[in-house]
This record gives sequence, C-alpha cells and structure tokens, in this order.
Amino acid sequence: MIPILSAGMAPGLALLVFFYLRDRYETEPVASVAKAFIYGIIVTFPVMFLQYVLNEEQLMRSGFIQAFFGTAMPEEFMKWFVLYFLIYTHTHFDEPYDGIVYATSVSLGFATAENVLYLAAHGVEYAFMRALLPVSSHALFGAIMGYYLSRAKFGDPSLEKRMLMLAFFISFLLHGSFDYILFIERTWVYYMIPFMLFLWWFALRKVKKAHMLTDAYHEHRLKM
Repeated sequence: MIPILSAGMAPGLALLVFFYLRDRYETEPVASVAKAFIYGIIVTFPVMFLQYVLNEEQLMRSGFIQAFFGTAMPEEFMKWFVLYFLIYTHTHFDEPYDGIVYATSVSLGFATAENVLYLAAHGVEYAFMRALLPVSSHALFGAIMGYYLSRAKFGDPSLEKRMLMLAFFISFLLHGSFDYILFIERTWVYYMIPFMLFLWWFALRKVKKAHMLTDAYHEHRLKM
C-alpha cells in the first residue's frame, strides 16, 4: 500500500509545489493551501458516487456525453463550487495570483485522491502515465479556473459574473475535450500529444497573466 500511496501522491504534490513557489509576493499560508487540497480530496467521493450511479443506470451512452457530462461537468463544477463558496471570499485570497494557488490546490487534491484510488484498483505500473496525463491535466484545468476567479475578484466589478462563468465553462470545455480524446481507440495518443502541449501553453499563459495582474495590483497599492 505504501508504494501505491507514494506513487499516487507524488505527482500531485510536486505540481502543487511548482505552482505554490511561483507566487512572487505574499506566499499563501501552508495551512490554507493544505485545507484547499483537502477540500479537493473530500469532493472526490460524492463525484465518484454520482459517476458510479450514472454508469450503473446507463445514462451516459455515448463517448461525448460521458466525457463532457458524466466526467468533466461534475468534476469541474465541484471544484468551482468549493473555490467560490469556501475560498473566494477568504481573507488570504488577497492578490490575483492567489487564484492560481488555491484552484490548483483544490484540483490537485481531487486528482491525488482519484489517482491513489485508481492505482489501488489497477496497479502501480500505471503511475507514470497517470502522472503525465490525468494528474497534470487537473493541475492545468485548475490554473485556468484560478485565473478567471482572480479576474472576477480583482478585475472590473461589472465583469465579475462573466469571469466566474468563464472560470467554470473553459475548464469544463477543456476537461471534456481531454476525456473525449481518450475515447478515441488506438489513435488517441496522436490527438492527446498536441492537446496536452496546447493545454500546458494555455495554462502557463494564464499563469503569466496572473503574475502581470498581481504586479499591477501591488503597484496600484503602493501608489495609494
């Protein structure tokens, strides 16, 4: 069990540290980040139960519906729900880059729990591929969601609702596309490689923009 726990948790924690250490200003309290990570672990179980029921009732018959509405929608909605209702108004969420930190924490908590359960069921030999695809993709979906949450909180107040909607919708769309590619038998890898390259580029671009927003935010505070 220890090898499974180690292999299941290592990629998620490594990616969490990667995004956490990119915070240039006020580093978030470790306890707050850990709490967000635990929230992500907790919501894994109701989501998996819902997905189990949908599969047992055979309500998701096509690959497209399964990918977008059986997997991506409940997973991304629960992450968004936790971020909006438990973290969005938190006092430690006090600069734009914090959205990236907390959203990736929740996403990686979810991905880590899912990964450990998968490896326990199917074997540790899948650890490398799981780290490369599902775990890293969850981190990137989280970074994108976090960017738009920050835009909602620290941007133009008139655009807050629109940014909150985009935080969910864009992550949902990308997650659904990722899962749908996996339904393409035999040739899925030819689509997944360019998709993952795009996803890394797009997410890191949002990280860069979050840094720019944070720089502007602190410059504005100094002038006040």
